[in-house]
Amino acid sequence: MLENRAPVLPLIEPCFHIGDLTPQVSNTTETTANMASVEEDFPRGGTTNKKATESKIVTLRTEVDNLFQPSEQPEAKKRKGASKDDSKKFKKPKTGKEKGDGLTLNTAVKCVEILHAKNVKEGMLMLGCVKEVADFEVTVSLPCGLHGFLSIKNICDSYTKLLSQQLDSVDTEEIYSLPHFFYPGMVFRCVVAKLDEAKGGSISIQLSVNPKLVNKALTSSSLKAGMVLTGCVESVEDHGYITDIGVSGTKAFLPKKAVTDKQSKPEELKVGQYVTCQLEDVKNDGRIVRLSFCPPTIAQPCAEPQQGWNLTNLLPGLQVKATIKKVTKHGLLLDFLSSFSGQVDFLHMDPEQASSYTEGGEVRACLLYVEPSTRLVGLSLRSYLVQPGSRVEPSPACGDRIGEVVNSCKVTSMHHMSGAMLELPDKTPAFVHRNHLKESNEPGNDNKVLAIPEHTCRILDFSPIDQLHFVSLRKSVISKPFFRYHDLQAGQIVEGKVAVLLTHGMVVHLSGHIKGLVPRTHLSDIVLKNPEKKYMEGMKVKCRVLSVDPENKKLYLTRKKALIESPLPLFLSYDDARPGRVSHGYIVCVKHFGCIVRFYNSVKGLVPLSELSSEPITNPEDVFYVGQVLKAKVLHCDTEKAKMVLTFRDAVAKETEEIRKPQIDCEVGKKLEAKVLKKVLNGLEVAILPEEFRATLPTMHLSDHMSNCTMLWESMQEGDTISDLVCFNKNKTGITLTKKPTVRWSLEEGVVAKEFSEITVGMQLIGWIKNIMSYGVFVEFPYGLVGLAPKSAMTDKFLSDTTTAFQMGQTVIAKVTNLDEEKKRFLVTLKMSEVISPGGDAQTRLIRGLQERRAVTEMLATRDNSELHQQLAALSIGQKLKLTVDTVKESGAIFKSDDLVGASIMATKHHVMGVSLTSGQKVTAVVLLVDILSTSVHVSILSKLVAKKKSLNEESKYTAILQHIDKDFATISLDDTAQLTVIQTRSHLNETFLSESEKLRAGMCLAVEVIEPSCEELQGLPLVSWQRTAPKRQRTVSENQSSSKGHRFGDILQAKVRTVKPTCIQVTLEDGSIGSVHVSEVVEAEEVRQGSFPTSSVKVGSVVTARVIGGREATSHRFLPFSHPKFTYTIPELTLIPSKLDQSADFKVVTAKEKLSSYKVGEEMTCFVSKFNPERKCLEVTTDPCVTATVELLAMITDPKDASHPEKLYKLGQAVHAKVVEVTSKPQRLALSVTGSHKLEKDSVTLGMVTSIQPQVGLLVKLPFGGTGTVAVTDLADAYRPNPLEVYSKDQLLRFYLLGNENGKWQLSLRPSRLNPQAKPAKDAEVSSVQELKTGQIIRGYVKSVGERGVFIKLSTSITGRAELQQSSKYFVNNHKVLSEHLLPNTLLTTKILSIDKKEELVNLSLLPADTGKPDVLPESLGLPLRLIGEEKKKHDATKKKKRTLSESEEKQEESQVPKKKKKKKTVTEDNDSGVEVYFREEEDKEDEEEPKPNPAKVTPSSAGPSRLQVAAGFSWDMGLNSLKPASADKDPDSSDGEDQEGGSKAQKKSRHELEQEKKAAEKALLQRETELMDPNLRPQDTVAFERLLLASPNSSLLWLQYMAHHLQATQIEQARAVAERALKTISFREEQEKLNVWVALLNLENMYGTEESLKKVFERALQFCEPMPVYQQLADIYAKSDKTKEAEGLYKTMVKRFRQNKAVWLSYGTFLLQQGESDAASAVLQRALKSLPSKESVDVIAKFAQLEFRYGNAEKGRTMFDKVLTSYPKRTDLWSVFIDLMVKHGAQKDVRALFDRVIHLSVSVKKIKFFFKRYLEYEKKHGSPQSIQAVKEKAMEFVEAKGTEAAN
Repeated sequence: MLENRAPVLPLIEPCFHIGDLTPQVSNTTETTANMASVEEDFPRGGTTNKKATESKIVTLRTEVDNLFQPSEQPEAKKRKGASKDDSKKFKKPKTGKEKGDGLTLNTAVKCVEILHAKNVKEGMLMLGCVKEVADFEVTVSLPCGLHGFLSIKNICDSYTKLLSQQLDSVDTEEIYSLPHFFYPGMVFRCVVAKLDEAKGGSISIQLSVNPKLVNKALTSSSLKAGMVLTGCVESVEDHGYITDIGVSGTKAFLPKKAVTDKQSKPEELKVGQYVTCQLEDVKNDGRIVRLSFCPPTIAQPCAEPQQGWNLTNLLPGLQVKATIKKVTKHGLLLDFLSSFSGQVDFLHMDPEQASSYTEGGEVRACLLYVEPSTRLVGLSLRSYLVQPGSRVEPSPACGDRIGEVVNSCKVTSMHHMSGAMLELPDKTPAFVHRNHLKESNEPGNDNKVLAIPEHTCRILDFSPIDQLHFVSLRKSVISKPFFRYHDLQAGQIVEGKVAVLLTHGMVVHLSGHIKGLVPRTHLSDIVLKNPEKKYMEGMKVKCRVLSVDPENKKLYLTRKKALIESPLPLFLSYDDARPGRVSHGYIVCVKHFGCIVRFYNSVKGLVPLSELSSEPITNPEDVFYVGQVLKAKVLHCDTEKAKMVLTFRDAVAKETEEIRKPQIDCEVGKKLEAKVLKKVLNGLEVAILPEEFRATLPTMHLSDHMSNCTMLWESMQEGDTISDLVCFNKNKTGITLTKKPTVRWSLEEGVVAKEFSEITVGMQLIGWIKNIMSYGVFVEFPYGLVGLAPKSAMTDKFLSDTTTAFQMGQTVIAKVTNLDEEKKRFLVTLKMSEVISPGGDAQTRLIRGLQERRAVTEMLATRDNSELHQQLAALSIGQKLKLTVDTVKESGAIFKSDDLVGASIMATKHHVMGVSLTSGQKVTAVVLLVDILSTSVHVSILSKLVAKKKSLNEESKYTAILQHIDKDFATISLDDTAQLTVIQTRSHLNETFLSESEKLRAGMCLAVEVIEPSCEELQGLPLVSWQRTAPKRQRTVSENQSSSKGHRFGDILQAKVRTVKPTCIQVTLEDGSIGSVHVSEVVEAEEVRQGSFPTSSVKVGSVVTARVIGGREATSHRFLPFSHPKFTYTIPELTLIPSKLDQSADFKVVTAKEKLSSYKVGEEMTCFVSKFNPERKCLEVTTDPCVTATVELLAMITDPKDASHPEKLYKLGQAVHAKVVEVTSKPQRLALSVTGSHKLEKDSVTLGMVTSIQPQVGLLVKLPFGGTGTVAVTDLADAYRPNPLEVYSKDQLLRFYLLGNENGKWQLSLRPSRLNPQAKPAKDAEVSSVQELKTGQIIRGYVKSVGERGVFIKLSTSITGRAELQQSSKYFVNNHKVLSEHLLPNTLLTTKILSIDKKEELVNLSLLPADTGKPDVLPESLGLPLRLIGEEKKKHDATKKKKRTLSESEEKQEESQVPKKKKKKKTVTEDNDSGVEVYFREEEDKEDEEEPKPNPAKVTPSSAGPSRLQVAAGFSWDMGLNSLKPASADKDPDSSDGEDQEGGSKAQKKSRHELEQEKKAAEKALLQRETELMDPNLRPQDTVAFERLLLASPNSSLLWLQYMAHHLQATQIEQARAVAERALKTISFREEQEKLNVWVALLNLENMYGTEESLKKVFERALQFCEPMPVYQQLADIYAKSDKTKEAEGLYKTMVKRFRQNKAVWLSYGTFLLQQGESDAASAVLQRALKSLPSKESVDVIAKFAQLEFRYGNAEKGRTMFDKVLTSYPKRTDLWSVFIDLMVKHGAQKDVRALFDRVIHLSVSVKKIKFFFKRYLEYEKKHGSPQSIQAVKEKAMEFVEAKGTEAAN
């Protein structure tokens, strides 16, 4: 029974029982603990007093309980005796029942808490109730107000499989979606599959009903009849359903009869359908189960204890009988199934029974949730879950109240850990979660909530499983205008924040979880091309609801101003659309039969063709566009059929009538008089006399001078009458007036446009600054027209900040530069160079401005009867005054006058210069300025100004000095005439002062010309014109000469269309002559749309009005542009553009040169296709009759596929948008691009054409816009390939990546990783700098060139490495040409980096096979000699130079001594020698064996070179090599041409002494050589020497191996192999050991330099020719030394199988394992050895393994092994001796002495004991003290005495 149960958990505290929530009193007996540990599998009763009804259960379980009888009785007694108060005692031990992490069971007992989202864990089982069902997801209500989501993927495996099949194929059986299986209110079991974190940090609970997860804890053996389980239909069979109940190894079958019997309306179950079943019959240990159907309407039977439920497999939804154990304020604690306890929170106590719950009471409960990790069980007592046949209502009886705000709610109970219960006014209970008792950022205060008698709350949700409303007391939630989509109505104005911009519209967040979509067409009144420029994320926007679908949570909004601000009634339904009503709608569709207009909530109607306009419209698409907002009037509406007919005609007419009614007599431009009614912040409210119409007069419209505007406003009072007013605009909002003289003049003269259609390009208008933005200023004109002056068109100067140029309201002259007919917008320029000021404008404005000032002065003087004001009004500029000095300061002087008491009279320091003033002094001063508002007078006492005035002459010129400046006006003095006058600071309306330095300042000089010596309007002051610089001469265009024949430039003619071609129209003029209209002169430039054909809009035979703009010579047809206006033309060139036909329009002559020079690079323009040139493969386009431009192929296409037929992309006469690439006037050339870009930019991808393929460079490429570039071979691909350039051809079009520009040439790349960011990572990565390379790195590159200095290899565009000749090939190459024949440019090579000089950026490479692992670059077939390396090279050099230094010969002698030594010698070798070591395995005597064997030096492979080749022989063949330089040592960069230096030194002439020295040295070297040849022990130095020695002793393996090593030093692997093969053939077959030595060397060679295969072949051959066992052993050693552990181990395994009777093999294997540190494996090998070997060998084998343990493993283990053997075989003195040796070496002194004491008491022969005493004494003499030595002697004496005479003898 125990087998199939869940694992038994150990207890943390013995006083707890797993699975039993009832507290236990600790019992110290061990049995209790044991008992508790199996408690879960044998749940025990006795926790509560049982009734008679339960006796049956007890009897069933007595057998089990008897096991634990002794310990249970005392416990039960204690329990019964425990009083109620004990509850406090037993709450405490609950802590940490299961886990020590705080999630413990005791909390459930201490305080019953509701289930919080944070406590939900994956794997938790819950009872859920369906809330909403969608096709792919079910929203589930979980206990305690939680929500979960059940995805279609989490139903069951068979359903998921079915879904995936349907996705893969077309014709599968029909699948039923989730609404077939689930319905709102359905209760089911589920498990928490996953916890996702949603946006904003909240947790999203993903559920699953997959039976494999829900019934995870059940096993087939734990299934019992009567259990109620849930499952899913796996498949439908003939007689029933195979049901997946999630128990592995169990097949469950549900008969169809069982289903139909229980259902009132029998329906077949579908695959994937969720079912609740009872187990009827369980067979074969639960492997086969028969089910019966439990429909939701019939009550489930209660779960019984004998069904074997335990805490791991309890399931929610089970009905149980339970006993109340404890009643608390927050809930109940129950006992159920006789031993488990659980909790019922206050939400799930039955409200009707709540008061009647008592301890010990019996209740029926339903499991609500089970938390497996903490074993927390939640139950419910609510009637709808436990009463038979009741069902859960998905929505409350009182109807949907979600989102409702409810006042006067009372708190009925407070549960501090969970929340509070409220009672709504209609007695409905509701629950507030503790988080919603307070704002999210405030601390909680339960008492505060309780203290408030009544609350206002908002209903958040209704939980079907809890049958309770959940509410919030948060003010932030209650105050939200919209809580749900249901709260929004169409037509409502809402505010939100921009969340994100998508291609199809903009998402706007209105509140927490309500978001709406503004479709793209609704982002603005017009269609926005770049909405991202207008809308930023997080921006607040005002919208109007178009429609709302609360069920699907869809909300559509509009940002169209016309709809948001519409004052008209809204059509929210067809009922609102009564005939005759007018509303704003938007066009959703334009068809040939009319327009479909939509309003709100999908109310839409049709405007038939006849109702679109009062004028006939044939093609509505040309007039209307989708998204356009218009007023529509209802003609007819059928609400039932939801159809409506509308009209646009009457809607407009109706409105215009309404406007005209109240303002019949007020026309724009009419002169008016008005009375001030009220002064407001930015203007005056006035009544027009005599009708008393209300109007406004803005402050900025009081004057052309902005400083006067404020003065006039200040001086105005209510009731004042203002004359000279003009109405400039009237609309629905009212009438607006102006007093600006310049605007008044323009209206009187008619220099205005009354509506948009009257505006033409080049028209000049008077307006004022309406608004200043960062990108320009908006200029308003009469009739409410507004144009934009972009930043670039505001002034001729460079402008960084638009706010510095103009003031709001400033009067300006504007010239129209661009028109956008479609959007009714126009651009203007305010540049002084481009606008013409009306004649005499400056003087007129000056006079007007001064008159306005005078008016203010007089008004103030007459109004308040102040004497001072009257005196100030009488003063005039230039008037002389007698004054007294009051005070003198640094900044000037202050005066007083008896006539002007109370006025402040002052002079600046500039005006008292050169005059020493003292207080009280009398002076004469001249008035510069009077400011009546501040009652101040500015004067000057300068003598030249106070002097007598001289008379002035008209038109005389003077130099004037600025004396005083007051905002818009300044006082100047003319030379030394003592004459003063006033000028304006701005001589032109549009003049801008961008910095202080540009403004006029006091003391400045100006050039003036007198217009009138004494002007009345200036109170007798002279009227002058002024400027800072000399005036420019104005050129005038001479009058056109008239001629009788032909047509003149500018003539307007009537013509009849003769033919229409794509690029021109031919017309017949009135006199019968023929004229031509170029395609660019048909339609206004602004109206031409991309891809349209302008000439197609003109029909043959129609009569048109045209104007002559140039012509052609009849003979040559050469175009004579407008630069020849005096000529008459025989074939006139005409224009049909309306703006050019206007007589008053500014019609200027523009030459082709001027036209060209007006184009700027990068400028966008519209041009027309004139022809395609197939030879040059370019497109010719015209922008103008006199300008032809070219578009090269690369600027035409963006896709290489279009290159074959580019002409197909463009048709003749088609309009295309182009950008200027290049423009030159000499020669006249205009190059354009139609691809959208006009220049090449770094890191972009462009199209290009291969122009040539050069092996040294790569590809030469022609790029668009005149660019050229190169692709280096290293940038052609991500994985280098041989012959990289062969796949490319001339004129091939490809996409290139622009890496960078150097000296006007682009570096390009064709690497896929550059062109496509998603490409795979590059195999041969780009190397941008030397820093990225590492020494020892293997890198591929292409050969650049081969020279004397080596092979140069391109590693990247910028990095070239060099392999010196000796690093290029293993063969000796005396001429680099041999290499250059085999290494052609762009040959792909693999190289290894030897060194990097980062400073000089030099990379030294090696191409040697030993470094790269690739074959040599030169083929073997050339038969070249191998390169000499090391000793050979040195000797070769020495013989060549015929000299040898003494030090070298000494070194040789030293070396010759080495081999004489008999001992095995290990030499530490240099990195660059052959890397081969040889040592012999000699037979050792017994004592030697106990010594550790010499461990051959392990040289791990490093980047410097391969690891040493080691051969088992008693010599080393690399003596004397350490004196050599490494063969591959890098030359110092500085000495790279060392050979040349040597050559140079040889050429010098030598002295006699030097020659003698050389001779002596040569003799000495000869003597040395003879000695060497005679010495038999000396190592030969060259091939010849070896061959000579081998003739003498052909059987010497030593010699053959030295010969091999000689070749290996020169890395001549093949030669070394050849020598070995020769040796094997030459050595006599009797010399087995010698042959074995050679085989071992060959194995070593292949292991180091060969491949796995070559090594295997040599090994197999060696086995055939030698004793197999030594060969195996040698190869295993080779593997072990070269760290090939895996191979060695494999070989040993083969050996112990093949030679299992051989003791040495087992010892060798054991040694190997212990060296690897695998002690356990070695022990296993020992056991195998003992089984395989004869029993007599056992003792020796164990002893040997013990020795190995001492040496390589664990000495303690070795000691134990020896102990065991010697206990069994005490007389094996040889083993004792070995044991003593090992203990002396590895053991402690104490242990050694104890061992000796054991040995001397052995019962063996006296002779042997004597030997041990001798060793004991030696040991003590070496390691002990005199006392210990004495002790040994005494022990010996005792022994002697004991043995008596025998011993003495």
